[in-house]
Amino acid sequence: MKRSAINAIIEDGRRAIDRFGFALPPFADWSPQEFGRRRERIGPILSARLGWDVTDFGSGEFRRTGLLLFTLRNGAPPAAGGSPRPPYCEKAMIVRRGQSCPMHKHAWKTEDIINRAGAVLAVELFGSGPDGAPASDAEVAVLADGRERRLGAGGRIRLYPGESVTLTPGIWHAFQAELGDVLVGEVSTVNDDLADNIFLDAVPRFPEIEEDEPPFRLLVGDYDTLGPRSAP
Repeated sequence: MKRSAINAIIEDGRRAIDRFGFALPPFADWSPQEFGRRRERIGPILSARLGWDVTDFGSGEFRRTGLLLFTLRNGAPPAAGGSPRPPYCEKAMIVRRGQSCPMHKHAWKTEDIINRAGAVLAVELFGSGPDGAPASDAEVAVLADGRERRLGAGGRIRLYPGESVTLTPGIWHAFQAELGDVLVGEVSTVNDDLADNIFLDAVPRFPEIEEDEPPFRLLVGDYDTLGPRSAP
């Protein structure tokens, strides 16, 4: 992805988040220079990879397959050892009308996917078969706002504003915004996008970036390259 496209996506997404009435923390609006000035005092932001995240999953067509995310809070992944701080994660996502996130599952993360505001979020679901692949001949059971829902393989649960679904490790899922844009929330156990995502197709979680202009905001993937050093 071109940096100029990423910059435009963040600016446009920031306006959409504001329109939906969702407030982000102050560091959402820090420039790269501000991150640099504060780098010795913001180790938890850097090590937990809090902040902006843009991906097209290698599709080259962000408005069809892609996500804009902002991680508000997160603990240490299991691979880091020790006690996570905190033991949960929260993200906000803007999913544009017709835009989708590819089919994937998580090895250890349990998450609630929440329609915070906007149109309809359609979540497609499969269970895992003995080989770990999506089970094409078995029901999948999930909790949706405290009620058990059972769907056939590939069934879709449609979330309207305020509704949510709980996805446990091993449940394959993809989602798409229908009828309009959606502000999606994710509340989960600790998130590790570097190790915990298992995609049905071999797609990259983070894009390769063509630096055609300076970054407007740092991405979490920039912290080790363009941005400040992580605190020990």
